[in-house]
Amino acid sequence: MADPRELLDLAVEAAEDAAELLRTERPETIDTKSSGTDLVTDLDRAAEARIVGRLLDARPQDGVLGEEGGERTGSSGVRWVVDPLDGTTNFVYDYPAYGVSIAAEADGEVVAGVVVDLTRGHRFTAVRGGGAARDGRAIHVAPATELATALIATGFSYDRETRGRQAEVLTTVLPAVRDLRRSGSAALDLCSVAAGRVDGFWERGLAPWDRAAGGLIAAEAGARVDRLGTTEPLTLVAAPPGLYDAFTALLEAAGAAF
Repeated sequence: MADPRELLDLAVEAAEDAAELLRTERPETIDTKSSGTDLVTDLDRAAEARIVGRLLDARPQDGVLGEEGGERTGSSGVRWVVDPLDGTTNFVYDYPAYGVSIAAEADGEVVAGVVVDLTRGHRFTAVRGGGAARDGRAIHVAPATELATALIATGFSYDRETRGRQAEVLTTVLPAVRDLRRSGSAALDLCSVAAGRVDGFWERGLAPWDRAAGGLIAAEAGARVDRLGTTEPLTLVAAPPGLYDAFTALLEAAGAAF
């Protein structure tokens, strides 16, 4: 089996390479994908191509699952899960919350992950069983236990009908917590849980590339990361252990896994 730390080193190299492109260029073309609000740019695609090229140059037998269509079956047991630009709408508007996310799976389990926060300049990393770090320093979730004083992050679907139902969920959740935040990048929200910037996070409909690296980073920082309910699309929840049960009970009462 591949060494997760070696996989992480390669993921970091590829993420920083893509980050340099995204820091220095602005998009020339902007298109839509799943809906009229779901944006993709030429730089999303260029960054993914750069990442996949670097990964496969080093490990040509690996598989790849990329948000922008870079799917490839491998034979090594390792698959890379790539979001070349998480928070594309923020990037287009120059709203400061977007990043590069790369995770490595070994035999279906995420074992290494990196998220580069392009606007703050931070690098979040984790290997399974080895803890999580920001810029090389260990990070840990906040010791939150009370919902009433918890700062919670969430995100919304690009589908109009789903957004309406998510808004209904907020009417139950918001009065029960300190406040809500919505950055527009699930990967960075999960890293914010890991670093104690927020006390919990939930979102419905996340794709594997949205949650793979950030979910591992949050878990290795001490969060409990799991799905709410059994229905698809998946509703992901992340929170410190002392808050998780009360938080998920609130989400269930609010119908968050509709």
